Amino acid sequence: MPSAMRRTTPGLRRPAAAAVALGSCLALAVPAGPAVAAPAEPVPTVFYGDSYTANFGIAPVADLDKPRGWCFRATENHPAVATRRLADKGITLDVRSDVSCGGALIDSFWKEQQLPFGAGTVPAQQDALKADTRLVVGGMGGNTLGFTGILKQCSAKLREPSLLPGEPVDPDEPAGECRNFFESGAGKAWLDNRFQKVERELDEMLRRMSRLSPDAERVLVGYPRLVPQDTAKCLTPAPGQTELPLADTPEDALPFLDQVEKRLDGIMKKAAADDGADFVDLYDHTGNNTACDGADRGIGGLLENSELGLLGQPVPWYAHPNGRGRDIQAARVAAEIEAVLNR
Repeated sequence: MPSAMRRTTPGLRRPAAAAVALGSCLALAVPAGPAVAAPAEPVPTVFYGDSYTANFGIAPVADLDKPRGWCFRATENHPAVATRRLADKGITLDVRSDVSCGGALIDSFWKEQQLPFGAGTVPAQQDALKADTRLVVGGMGGNTLGFTGILKQCSAKLREPSLLPGEPVDPDEPAGECRNFFESGAGKAWLDNRFQKVERELDEMLRRMSRLSPDAERVLVGYPRLVPQDTAKCLTPAPGQTELPLADTPEDALPFLDQVEKRLDGIMKKAAADDGADFVDLYDHTGNNTACDGADRGIGGLLENSELGLLGQPVPWYAHPNGRGRDIQAARVAAEIEAVLNR
């Protein structure tokens, strides 16, 4: 194991999660800290995660000749870009696997994942971890929370037949009443239960990482911000677009969606800290690059065409990072990995 890396006992790993500031997509450079030696040898690394790690919507897609092609993992996803950024600084990652896959739940880390359209399955993501793995990086949580169902609960357009999987939480409730639905009664109970499930399963995932790869540094990556503080920005289409960034989501539901994402981010941050892992905070550093930030958006609009096509039809971004957002993810992740490996 390179001398610059710590060897720790999983039960004793309790450092505070690191955070590195980034103001906007135009400020990707991170201030340099004290000069320290990078790992002398390539670091055996595994990337895992859901569609935000796979960078759904960015072309070309890896493994098109295999069932795993239905994971929609971009060949140039943020792990690939971050790996190159680190190589430019003399830090070499020996990427043994990138098993990130669109649609992954947290329990896809330890269970086989069903692919869409009956395309088959992919193995549990934890199968990529080995005893000699030294770095595990990625993020999950949004699908277990049911964020697609939340979006469909708040949008009549998203409830129409489409490639976006999932169903609204309660299709009998009108989309225009989604905020009231989630803030009281059965809707609130459903949401609270989902957050509790995310918390439990993140803890299980991080503990499994420690058991399978006891010498590995674990980095949990959060989600970029979707809705800006000034929600009025969401009432105007982005340049060159005709649809609103968040489609027909009611204006009063936009702050609610932001609070849901912020709560998810907080749970992820706490899970990492409690398990002695590190956390990449994207939410707090992408407020100027939300889906509603026009030409500066780092998130493709819900119904904005992405770079992908399927069966001759364009596939929307469905609120995933575009190329600008991917580069922001990569810069943040690379900076965190550098800090972790050099401490």
